[in-house]
Amino acid sequence: QLFAIEAEDFPDSPTFTLTNSPVMIYFDNKTILYQNYLAKANECEDLIIMKNFKIGDKLTRFPLIQGGMGVGISLGRLAGTVAKEGGIGIISTAQIGYREEDFDRNTEEANQRAILSEMKKARRISPDGIIGYNIMVALKEYASHVKAAVQAGADLIISGAGLPTELPALVSGSKTKIAPIVSTDKSAKVILKYWERKYKRTADLVVIEGPQAGGHLGFHKEELDSYTPEAYDNEIRKIVQTVKSYAAKFGTEIPVVAAGGIATHEDVKHVLDLGVDGVQVATRFIPTEECDADIRLKESLIHAAKDDIAIVKSPVGMPGRAIMNPFMQHVMAGEKIPHSPCHRCLAKCSPGEIPYCITDKLIAAVKGDVENGLLFCGAKAYMADKIETVHDVIADLFGTESECIRLS
Repeated sequence: QLFAIEAEDFPDSPTFTLTNSPVMIYFDNKTILYQNYLAKANECEDLIIMKNFKIGDKLTRFPLIQGGMGVGISLGRLAGTVAKEGGIGIISTAQIGYREEDFDRNTEEANQRAILSEMKKARRISPDGIIGYNIMVALKEYASHVKAAVQAGADLIISGAGLPTELPALVSGSKTKIAPIVSTDKSAKVILKYWERKYKRTADLVVIEGPQAGGHLGFHKEELDSYTPEAYDNEIRKIVQTVKSYAAKFGTEIPVVAAGGIATHEDVKHVLDLGVDGVQVATRFIPTEECDADIRLKESLIHAAKDDIAIVKSPVGMPGRAIMNPFMQHVMAGEKIPHSPCHRCLAKCSPGEIPYCITDKLIAAVKGDVENGLLFCGAKAYMADKIETVHDVIADLFGTESECIRLS
């Protein structure tokens, strides 16, 4: 029997929550039909239908990953707060120990300690939330960072800046779930096929990072120039189908999460309509009270204009996106910036040849030296206009509670 209901008919829950409901939804004259409930919504075109996904035995309350941002932007406080709000909080391990007293002398030991301590900090905020790490394949100590993350109790490891071919072996025997970052259908097929052949397993989640993302980008400069929004939408659809084929082959579910340029409620709805299961958002969380960066870095996004954001050079060997400042203007003019003794952060780096030290400049940024730091950000960073809370950002991305229907 079908019957009409309104939100106030559910006084104990501000959202419609069906624990064991089949996903049967359609729109018809602003009507949503599911199971045996008929609910009317005032603004259906703005409604986001959310099917939350599991990481191990933990279920999200919002299909949201807070993207990893290093150096020091997303540490325990930010990740723990996002997890407490019902998303997935991600700690970046890139030079994570920069605040340790012996960082310059014993860089890797400092990083190892901080990997553990930042997870403890996050767990104090969110004891039962979903918390993981972003670990760059390009790091010299990639393997030891993965092992430390597993030891720290990571629910999830997301890995990009190269294809994480050895990640399954490094987490073998643990409960930690793994997710590669891919930018094209070709790269998705390569990594999933490699894991299938070598490890007889597949991904637990896949992150699609698009050309509007911040930081290092998985594209050649020419590809960034050629991808229109419509063309990349088609690429996302292809990747979703590729991942679905591997999920079917292994008899499992592999959530697909879209990242890059997701800054608004409309952006979230758009990518969910393309068939992905969730979103990864990073830049929106920089100008928040809970972000681990200096207030001056947060304010640099608020003051940035659209034209201030550009594709820049990085010693990693990949293009990046950042806010132009005096430091980057010198780099783009071909100048070589003096740097500190090598901190051995990248697997492939020639200190005598690099235009600048990425460790020096990312640490300068997180400490608030916005004139001389590397100000990584997404393409829509200029839209920031105030310091917010993590709660406010999530509410803005997914709409008010009355605009969400959750399918658990």
